[in-house]
Amino acid sequence: MLDLLPDLCDEHESKITILEPIFKDFGAAATFWGKVVTVRCFEDNSKVREVLATPGTGKVLVVDGGGSLARALMGDQVAAMAMENGWAGVVINGAIRDAGAISDMALGVKALAASPMKTEKHDIGDIDVALTFAGATINSGDYLYADINGIIVSREALTHYSF
Repeated sequence: MLDLLPDLCDEHESKITILEPIFKDFGAAATFWGKVVTVRCFEDNSKVREVLATPGTGKVLVVDGGGSLARALMGDQVAAMAMENGWAGVVINGAIRDAGAISDMALGVKALAASPMKTEKHDIGDIDVALTFAGATINSGDYLYADINGIIVSREALTHYSF
């Protein structure tokens, strides 16, 4: 397994922000990176589904669900759609569900926890907005790098690790 983050932190310390270590790994791809697309939503995954239905080659969806664990913002069907559309990974400040199925998918998935409750569907949320959680501000167009050591973000692509 590749320890990507320690090398990137050593090489680019002044260019990165480290997210607080509050996330758990759920997908089979423990190491992933890519250009960020952001979504802000609360207990409604309509915008998450909308974005992951688009081509995502080399991208990572970052979702601020307000830290809610009451309803999962991604399950196995949405994760499968993300894989089919080429997304590298998803980071959720909130919960996922179908953790067993997602653990077998070649998709990077980090979230706070698993919760069995499905999301509401009211088409509420915002795409491509600045998100602030886990001690970092993340914007669409930033670059996110994740492995079992944590998550870092940068305003620019870091060396040869970017798509």
